[in-house]
Amino acid sequence: MPSSYNVRSRARERNSVLSRPEFMSLNQPLRGTPSSGGGASDSRGSTRRAGQVKHQTSQQSEEATDSGSKDRREPGKMPEEDCMQLNPSFKGIAMNSLLAIDISLSKRMGVCAYTSSSWGGCRSMVTLLALTGHGITWIIGTIVCLTRSNTLAGQEVLVNLLLALILDVMTVAGVQRLVKRRGPWEMTPGFLDCVAMDIYSFPAAHASRAAMVSKFLLSHLVLAVPLRILLVLWAFLVGLSRVLLGKHHLTDMVCGFALGLFHFSLMETVWLSSNACQTLISIGTFSWSPLF
Repeated sequence: MPSSYNVRSRARERNSVLSRPEFMSLNQPLRGTPSSGGGASDSRGSTRRAGQVKHQTSQQSEEATDSGSKDRREPGKMPEEDCMQLNPSFKGIAMNSLLAIDISLSKRMGVCAYTSSSWGGCRSMVTLLALTGHGITWIIGTIVCLTRSNTLAGQEVLVNLLLALILDVMTVAGVQRLVKRRGPWEMTPGFLDCVAMDIYSFPAAHASRAAMVSKFLLSHLVLAVPLRILLVLWAFLVGLSRVLLGKHHLTDMVCGFALGLFHFSLMETVWLSSNACQTLISIGTFSWSPLF
């Protein structure tokens, strides 16, 4: 026989369970049975709440299903950039390999980049060699020679050389601004480099200028064979000096030589005559008059 204490504890547990919110509907009277004044309205309210809960639950399940389907679709759909990185073409692999070789060789050849480098003791001499191919040096030297020249042929050559130097400086500066390639070593441009707008690495301005000037002088000056060999050797060493100083890559030097030869060909095409050069000299010296 169960004791009266166990019977009372079971009754209390049954009442506490029925008083929970999820079992409140069990305590409500049926629709057909008479109840107090608010019974019908309470049953309708509970029905509406149950419908709202079901609607919210269905919306949440639909959103979860949509997000799950999107997540399942996304791994199969990859952006084009990721596909290019995962499946690079042969051309891309070749270009990346050549650039890596270029950077590695350029860093190894930068033996005069700093005073603490392996050839740091020759840094001042290599810097002086690079200065002979600077744009400001050649422009000032050409203007000085032009003021001291007394022959029409000499003035014609010097004026065209001056225009070629200005064309070279402006073209190289424009290409460098577009490409914005940094050198193999992080260095701050010097004062003369900032004046000549030689800030970035590609293409090498000194190499372009040296190639153009050497080709120009070989074409318009009568020089002996040893001097011609020395002029070509000077142009090559000027371009190489910038690589040794850690300013440019090897490809920058090669492209600079090609660009300098292109500038020479362009100036030969638009070569100014002696009369045009005399007009420019008169304008430059403020002695030109259009009435005479």
